[in-house]
Amino acid sequence: MGSINSLIRAGIKSLKPYSSARDEFEGESAVFLDANENPFFGPLNRYPDPRQRQLKKVISELKSIPVENIFTGNGSDEAIDLLIRAFCEPGVDNIVSPDPSYGMYEVSSAINTVDFRKVRLNNDFSLNTKAIRKVADKNTKIIFLCSPNNPTGNSFGRSEVLSILDWFEGLLVIDEAYLDFSEKPGYSLDVLAKQNLVVLQTLSKAWGKAGIRLGMAFACKEIIEVLNKIKSPYNINALTIEEAVRTLHDHQEKERRVQEIIRIRHQVREKLSEMPSIKTIYPSDANFLLVKVDNALEMYNYLANRNIIVRNRSGATGCENCLRITIGSKIEMEMLTDAIGNYEKEHKL
Repeated sequence: MGSINSLIRAGIKSLKPYSSARDEFEGESAVFLDANENPFFGPLNRYPDPRQRQLKKVISELKSIPVENIFTGNGSDEAIDLLIRAFCEPGVDNIVSPDPSYGMYEVSSAINTVDFRKVRLNNDFSLNTKAIRKVADKNTKIIFLCSPNNPTGNSFGRSEVLSILDWFEGLLVIDEAYLDFSEKPGYSLDVLAKQNLVVLQTLSKAWGKAGIRLGMAFACKEIIEVLNKIKSPYNINALTIEEAVRTLHDHQEKERRVQEIIRIRHQVREKLSEMPSIKTIYPSDANFLLVKVDNALEMYNYLANRNIIVRNRSGATGCENCLRITIGSKIEMEMLTDAIGNYEKEHKL
């Protein structure tokens, strides 16, 4: 393919980004008189590091990816939005993604006035690469893939995913929010060899830090430079940076919790498989199960009335009468299965 520079919107290429003195300065021992900050109430009186140097150093060591290939954002959603803004010309370009998948790809496309084209997954929720190639055209700038996929829970085949790079001239963005719950390898190291590949990860799922809103994008240096060019000057706040650094140093605890969630997932799957109201339990590489029932709305309301909230995904393509159940603690999952058991008794199932 051509250079990444050829894919960038003309207005973004010529854009002169906002820059502060803090962008160039490295270090902590200084008299800061550059940003009109309050000299009192430290340490949060100071703006956070706009380049998140300490955080990216920790991520680099953990992921074996150079700092220059790392972008950190306010959740993965920020990276999704910035990629669309940087590479898709409103009203001209388009984005392609499987259906069903994570809803923010379509929402962000609509916000940026970019045509969003859905390609239905196969009946077993596997990737239909032939259909993707048919739908994509010369104005397709981004293909989004979520693997493991939300809401279906399955991972796409590695050879199928990478085969897209053999013919696609735009950006292939792989969202790995649920990767840690899968035994299959991810794609983050592939960005070092494939310049039009972008991989998204997050601290919201396996790391248990949804509340701090920290997402990561891994890509070639040129793509990362564009994202840094158009992001808000201080997009990651100081408290998030501090907590993220602390969290990433405790990766052993994260691994322990991930294995616990996987064990509970297997146990819940076995329990649900014995229940008459559960018709199908789809394979999952994520921290949730997609299950088909007789009447999803009725069961959803029954559970909600007992303060158990699941997600009714019946409106998603191919997911008629399906509920998406997040894997909670052992006690929470016992409450769920007990409630479904009572639902079955009341409905004489």
